[in-house]
Amino acid sequence: MKVQPFHLAIPVYDLKSCRKFYGETLGCGEGRSSDHWVDFNFFGHQLVIHYKPKEEIAGEHSNPVDGKDVPVPHFGVVLEWKVFQEFSKLLASKNIDFIIEPYIRFEGQVGEQATMFFKDPCGNALEFKSFKNMDQLFAS
Repeated sequence: MKVQPFHLAIPVYDLKSCRKFYGETLGCGEGRSSDHWVDFNFFGHQLVIHYKPKEEIAGEHSNPVDGKDVPVPHFGVVLEWKVFQEFSKLLASKNIDFIIEPYIRFEGQVGEQATMFFKDPCGNALEFKSFKNMDQLFAS
């Protein structure tokens, strides 16, 4: 099955800092925009940041996974193994404050994966992950 790009719209209370974060820090190309929203090419997908006052944005939650507190909700992309390794080094060089530093989750088990979590300047949690064996993406 051919994977189609997803569209995701998220709230941000600081459009300027998030525009810089997604554009410069993560390297996402910018598309259309207005005074209240900005489109980005998020690794081939359409991500839109929409301004929303901070007091209207929901609080933080987490669930335990593999001994770590995983922020919920979160979003991100499954990258090729080599791309993940290069991207995680790039983020570290840009002093990203990782919630969960890059590591191998479920090591030696079905679904073994590299993963990392961090937040944008407005607290939206992102996860990037990679599988050495992409056939295990939905394995149980």
